Order: sequence, then C-alpha cells, then structure tokens
Amino acid sequence: MSDPHHAGDAREQAAPARPLARTDFADGEWHRLHPATPLFRGGIAFVAIIGVLIVNLRDRLIALFVGADDDDFVNGGDLESDAIDYLVREQLVLVALLAGIGLLLLIIAGFWLSWRVHMFRITEEVVEVRSGILFRTNRKARLDRIQGINIARPFVPRLFGAAKLEITVAGNDASVPLAYLRGTDADALRRDILLLASGAQRPAAAPDAGGAAGAAAVGSGEGIGGMLEQRAAELLAPELDVEVAQPQSVVRMNPGRLIGSTLLSETTIILVAMLIALTVFIAITGELGLLLAMFPGLIGLGGFLVTRITRSLRYSIASTPDGVRVGFGLLSTTNETLPPGRIHSVKVSQPLLWRPAGWWQIAVNRASRSSQNGAAGQQQTTILPVGNLDDVRAVLRLLLPEVATDEATPALEQGILGRDVDGGWIVSPPRARVLRWFSRRRNGYLLGPTAVLLRTGAIWRSLTVVPLTRTQSVAVRQGPVLRALRLGEVHVHTVAGPIVPAIGALDRLDAMRLFDDVAAASVRAARGDTSHRWRQA
Repeated sequence: MSDPHHAGDAREQAAPARPLARTDFADGEWHRLHPATPLFRGGIAFVAIIGVLIVNLRDRLIALFVGADDDDFVNGGDLESDAIDYLVREQLVLVALLAGIGLLLLIIAGFWLSWRVHMFRITEEVVEVRSGILFRTNRKARLDRIQGINIARPFVPRLFGAAKLEITVAGNDASVPLAYLRGTDADALRRDILLLASGAQRPAAAPDAGGAAGAAAVGSGEGIGGMLEQRAAELLAPELDVEVAQPQSVVRMNPGRLIGSTLLSETTIILVAMLIALTVFIAITGELGLLLAMFPGLIGLGGFLVTRITRSLRYSIASTPDGVRVGFGLLSTTNETLPPGRIHSVKVSQPLLWRPAGWWQIAVNRASRSSQNGAAGQQQTTILPVGNLDDVRAVLRLLLPEVATDEATPALEQGILGRDVDGGWIVSPPRARVLRWFSRRRNGYLLGPTAVLLRTGAIWRSLTVVPLTRTQSVAVRQGPVLRALRLGEVHVHTVAGPIVPAIGALDRLDAMRLFDDVAAASVRAARGDTSHRWRQA
C-alpha cells in the first residue's frame, strides 16, 4: 500500500468521475428496480436451458455442421432417439414450436410480473422491500440499526450500468438486498439512506430532480453513443469518488505486497505441499492416475489464489463523512460504507511467515453478515488484507478515530510491537510462564480512556482493541489449573465474529481489577455515545 498522504495521485484525479444520479428515492413512495433485473437474475436459467438443449440434440447438431449423412447415424442407432427426428416422424413439429413459444412467453411473463411486484421504499425510519408472486415477502430495516451499505457491481450487470445494493443490519440473514438498480441510482440511494440514518434532516429535493425510480441517470449524451460513453466513464471511474473521500485519507493496496502475502499464505503452503507430496509419490510408484484424481483439487486451490489476487486489486480504504468506505475488485467491483460506531472490535495480527517482511492484517467484528464476500474470499471482516506498520496506523485512525489519537499512538505501538510493562501495560506474572512460556512478557492488557487493549502472542503477535462504547459484557473465568496458579482469564464480550477478545494467564487480582474497571468504564462511555446519530445537531 502506498502512503495515504500521497494516494490521490494525478492519475486518479484525472480519471473520469462517475456521473451522479438526479433522483430522489427517499420520498416514502414505492419504487421499482432496474428494468433489466429479470435478465440479470434469470440469465443463468436461460444458459442452463440452452445447455440442456445442446446436450440432447448433439447428434443432430453434429450431422448439421459436420455434414454427415443421416443414414450413418440411423444405422448406428444414434438418431433413433433424437428429439427432432422423433417430432418430424410423428408430425409434432408445429405442436412442439407452439409449446416452446408458450413456455417462453410464460417465463417472460413470470419475470415481468416478479419485477412489477418487487418494489422498495425509503421512509424517515425504515427501508422496506416487498417481493414475491405466490409467496409474498416483506422486509424492513430500521435506519438507526443499519450496520453498513454494500454496493456490488458484477461484471455483466456492470456492462449495463447496473449494481446491487445491500443494506446490512444487525443479525444473521437480516440484510435487505436491492438487486438491481442503475449504478448511479445506487450511489444516490446510499447517500440518501446514510443521511437519514445519521440523524440529519434530508434537504429538499431540487425542482428538476426526478422522483421515479425508472428515471434515467444523467449521461454525457443521447442515443447509443451517449450510452456507450456513459458506460465507459463508469468502468474507468475511480472506485472512490474524490467528492466523497478526501485523497489524503485514502489507503491503497500495493500489488507486489498483495502477491507476496498470497504466496506466503497458508493456502499456498498447502498447495505447494500437495504438489511436492504428489510428485514424490508418482516418482516412487509410477501411478499417474493419482495425478488425475488430485487435479480438480489442485485446480480449485489455484483458482482460489488467483481469485483472491484479482478481487484485491484496486483495494482502497478511505474516510467519508458517513463512515469508512472499503472498495475492491477489477472486473467485478464491490464497495461498502461502514457508518461510525459500527466497529465492535479490531484485531491487528501478524502471521509468522509475514514477520520478516513486517506485514500485518486487520480484521473487525461487526453486528451484521453481508452476503457479499470480501477481497480475501471470506466474509467482509478483513478490512486490511496486508499492509506495513504505516498502513496499520492509518487504517486504525480511520476505523477508530476516537481511540487511535495522537496521544494513544505510543500505547498502540506497544500493543503491536512491545513487551513487558512499558507504557503502563499489565502483563502475566512470572508464575504464568508454565502456560505462556514464550509470550508471558507480551501477554497483557491496557485500559485506556476510550478502549481496552489486549496484547497476546510472541510468535504470532496480535493486538485486539475493543471500544468501551461497544462492550456488551465482561466475564472472569478460572478453571482448576488457573485457580491453582492464582491466575484468571478475562473475556470482553462484543458481537459474534472472528475476533474473540480475551486475555488469559493474568494475576487473579489483575483479572478482577480489569473486570471491575471495564464494567464501570463501559457504562460511562455508553451514556455519552452518540455515534449512531453522527450528523445529528
């Protein structure tokens, strides 16, 4: 990743800006999705049907294109069961054509009707979506419970200027998707939702603003030429609009570092180990059949690595007025806005193989589960797939501005790289060496004015930061071994996720002190928390 202070280079600034939609969806009225939504959602079904037809009519197609005599196939018995030959022989061609046309019209009517009944509206309090023909579905998402807004642009819909907008709220399977919208309309809708969720009053719409969902986005011209020009501008536009994200706040992915971290990942090690073991086994036994058996698995692992690299290209993290914007992707792009106060814990970790290069990774706990995968292929919890220490500092300031202040920088540095009691850290006592032989001097905690810091690991180093405003509960645990050693384990509970904020092998008195202090500080912090209404006057 490049220096965030120099991220807004001339190339990025010269890139064409994505045109802004002049629409107003937040009027409380019902709106429909992109007119081509049935095609985007049902195109796979058409491809499958065509594939089935080709498979069943392969003999006829071979005779048609190769020019073989039908008698050759009939004598061989291949065309005896051919569907077209049967229809011709039984004089059912007209019936089959009418049936095919009727089925096609029925499918088109079903797609059209599903598009007609699939509607959404934005009120002052909720986002509501209703859909379904036979089985009706109505979903609502409270604006004050929104955890993030994700805009995905798959490659094919992107060519048509369409995008999928997903509103994530707390809970499993609680997201509200809008697939698909015009790409520019999706950006405008995100702005409207975040503005309402922030507690600010939405300004009145301009007189010339269109109120219908089907209003066309502003283009650079008319006709086919204007449409092509607009599509090209959208494809070439930067993922982060310079009007929204300040260039000096943008942190970007270094492609060389991305490739290097992928090669030093656990998946790559497994792939290399499998190749070495397979080569040795074939050389000893001469069984080439094993290569064919293992080939699909090797292809799958290799494809995963390639996908991970391509998805992480154009990766960027930036600060916006409505939270942190994370964007990535080359052909298919994804960007998500995380409003303030939606990060429940942050973990800075360093895999062992990354240690010589000084690379780190940042993951977060969130109260939502997006259906879109992140750049690394997993759920969107990895905010910084790989970066150096400067990138870590910059991203922490973006994610937790109230925690990663200039005054707190030394404490965070000690949490990432330090050991012993430097900077006020409370570490495990000498008798805990039996449980933390290598990491005793790093295993500890620090309670700051806005967050609790948990430091663990000497070989696999990590730092967990839990904002006091996001703390839900705290617990002290002591099993037989810990009780015999007069030690304790403290768990700081947040929402479920990949991060488990816990610190073990502490002195029993230190553990009880941390328990009391975190409980009291969390109550005080929650009373003054206004992050859920970040623009409210």
